[in-house]
Amino acid sequence: MVIVIMGVIGGIVSVFMKSPIDAYFASARRAALTDVADTAVRRIARDIRKALPNSIGTSVDKKCIEFIPTKTGGRYRAEETIAGDGSSLAFGTADTTFNLFGSNDDPLPADQRIAVNDVIAVSNFGFGVADAYAGSNTALISGVSNAPETVITIASTTFDVALASPNYRFQVIPANEKVVAFVCSGNNLYRVASTTLAHVCPVTVASTDPILARNVTSAECSFDYSGSNLQRNALVSMKIQMTDSGETVSLQHEVHVNNTP
Repeated sequence: MVIVIMGVIGGIVSVFMKSPIDAYFASARRAALTDVADTAVRRIARDIRKALPNSIGTSVDKKCIEFIPTKTGGRYRAEETIAGDGSSLAFGTADTTFNLFGSNDDPLPADQRIAVNDVIAVSNFGFGVADAYAGSNTALISGVSNAPETVITIASTTFDVALASPNYRFQVIPANEKVVAFVCSGNNLYRVASTTLAHVCPVTVASTDPILARNVTSAECSFDYSGSNLQRNALVSMKIQMTDSGETVSLQHEVHVNNTP
C-alpha cells in the first residue's frame, strides 16, 4: 500500500516538475546562444572600428564584409629638418624615407609599433590614386630606426600630390593581416585574413579559417554598410541568428565608423 501511494505521489510531482525543468534547460540554451552571438558581434565591431578609412565593403549577397585593418597610425614630417636630409615625406616625386612625429619605441606595446613589412597608407579615399586595395596610396616598410628620431624606410614610392594629408597623417596596415573578412557560410561565421592588399569578398572559406560562431542560421546572417561622404560617420549593421535544439536567438548590432582619412 505504501509503495502504491508513493508511486502515485511521485507521478503527480513529476508532472508538476517537468515544465519548470524543461524551462530551465531552454533558458540555459538561449543564454548560451545569446552569449556566443554577443561575443561574435562585439569581436566584429572591435575589428571594424580599427578599419582603414573607406576600406569597408560587402559582397552583393551581404554574407561577407571586408576591410583593411590598421595597427596604429602617426604623423609624418611635411618639411625637412635640414634641407636635403630626407626627413619629410615627399609627394609628386619618389621617396624612400621620412621621419615620424613621436616615438615608435617603448612604452608602446609591441603590437602597436611600426615594423618591417608593415604597409603605410596615406589619405585613403577608396578610389583613384587613393585606393589602398589598388596599392595607389601605399608603400611597404623596409626599415624602422628609433634614434634619435624615428625614421621609416619604405620601398621607393611616388605618392600623388593629391594625397598630401592636411594633418600629415598616415595609417599602418599590419604585415600579417592586410585584409580581413567576416563570412557567413553554411551554419558558421568565419573570420578570414589575407596577407595581400586585394578584395576578398565574396570568399570561399577554407577548413583552416577560424570559426567565430557555430549554429548560425545562414539565411539570417548578413552585413550592411551605409558608406559615407567623408563628412559623417559611416554605419555598419549586422544581423546574426543562431539556433540550437529548437531554441533561436537573433541579434542586431550597429557599428559607427570614422571614415575621415
